[in-house]
This record gives sequence, C-alpha cells and structure tokens, in this order.
Amino acid sequence: MRFDQHTVVLLVRPPDAPELPPEAADRLQDAHLAHQAGLVDQGLVLAAGPFVQTDDERLRGFVVLSVDPVAARELYTNDPAVRAGRLAVQVMSWMVPEGILRFEDVPLPRSMLEAAAGD
Repeated sequence: MRFDQHTVVLLVRPPDAPELPPEAADRLQDAHLAHQAGLVDQGLVLAAGPFVQTDDERLRGFVVLSVDPVAARELYTNDPAVRAGRLAVQVMSWMVPEGILRFEDVPLPRSMLEAAAGD
C-alpha cells in the first residue's frame, strides 16, 4: 500500500499563556486568522480549523500543510498568536493511505467577524 504524507500542526494553549483583555484577545485572534488565511492563499495550508467540545481544553486547532515539518514550524513561529504566547505548536508528520483525503480550494475566514457571518 502507498501512503500520502502530510504535515500536521496542533495549536495548543500553553499553561502560561498570557491573559489578555477581551478586545486585545479579539485583535490577536483576528491576526491569527488572517495569518492562517494568507498561508491558504499561498497554497501552504490544505485544511485548518478549531477544535470544539474537546476532552482537553488546551487543544485549540488542527492544521494540515503541504510543506515539510521544518517549514511548517517556521510558518507557525510567525503566527501572531504563537509570537504572543497564546498558542504553541506541536508539529508532526501524518501518513494516510494514498488518495483517501481530498482537499478543496476553500478560503478560510480572515477575522472572527467573517467567521461569525457564516457566508
């Protein structure tokens, strides 16, 4: 059997994440979403989204990338939420049977307002 290999980034809330006022947290989240959408525009991110209803509240999001783990770590080191210490990254390779996944060219929201609009 042949396999496809993808790079996965888990976005995790570190235990020492700084507390921010709601307005600052919202601005940082918008900057994070804009950064991630820019990576999609460049063809580097294949899929991304937040976790909901998790057993571990530290787990915040999941990203599948078309680049190797070293490049993925570098890309997410530049994420505003990671730079601010609100998120940390765990990078790994993920193997699945060849052809089992198909990624569509779908834009990601660039802000919380855009995500909430549902359009």
